[in-house]
Amino acid sequence: MSNTQPSSSTSPSHGKLIAVVVAAALVIVLALLSAFIWPGWALNKDNASQQTTGGTSSSGNTSSDGTKDEEPTTPSIKATALPDGASELLKAMPDTVLNYARTKAEASTTWSSTSPLEEYTLTYSTGDEAKDVTLIVAQWSASDAAKTQYDALSGALTGTELGSGTVKVSGEAKGSYTAKTDANDDSKAIAVWQNDTVVFQVTGAKAAVERFYQKFPL
Repeated sequence: MSNTQPSSSTSPSHGKLIAVVVAAALVIVLALLSAFIWPGWALNKDNASQQTTGGTSSSGNTSSDGTKDEEPTTPSIKATALPDGASELLKAMPDTVLNYARTKAEASTTWSSTSPLEEYTLTYSTGDEAKDVTLIVAQWSASDAAKTQYDALSGALTGTELGSGTVKVSGEAKGSYTAKTDANDDSKAIAVWQNDTVVFQVTGAKAAVERFYQKFPL
C-alpha cells in the first residue's frame, strides 16, 4: 500500500467566493436595517417627488409678478357736494361706497308714473368712467307702494341671477333685493332692492355693480 497526502475538499478560489457572497449579504442586511433605524433615508426620494408636484390654487386676479390684485376700498377722488336744499332722502345717500365717490346727484323722473314722493339719480365713480355706476332712488308714502315698484323692476330682470335675498334692518325684514346680469349685455348688471318705503336701482359694469350694491349702507 502506498502512502498518500490527504487533499482538502475546498479549493482556495472557492473559499474566496464564499467570503465575497457573505460580505455582500452583510451589506444588504445592514442597508435594510438602516432603513428601519433611519426611516427618512428610505423616504427622501418619495418626499422630494411629492413636494415638487404639489401646488396651491387661489381665486382672484393675479398680476404678472405673482401678487394678487385687489380693488381699493377707499376712493381716490372727492365726493361732489349735494345741491343746496337737499331733502333728507338725498342727504341719506352716502358720499362714498368702497372706492366709489358720488360725482353727481340730481332730481329725476324715471319712475314718475308710479307717483313717488321724490326721486333722484346719482352717479358714483372711482375716477374710471368705465366703472361708473348709476343709482336711482325714490321714496313712496307707504311700503306697499314701494314693494309694488320693486316687484315691477325685479320682475323685468331676465338676465342671469347674481344674488337675491331679504333686506333686514336691525334683524327685521324690510324688503328684498335681487341682482342679475343685463339680458342684452352680460358684461353689465342691474341690482334692485327695497328698504321699507324706498326703492334703489343700480346699473353699470357687472363687477362694479356687484361690489357696489353689496356694500351700500341703505
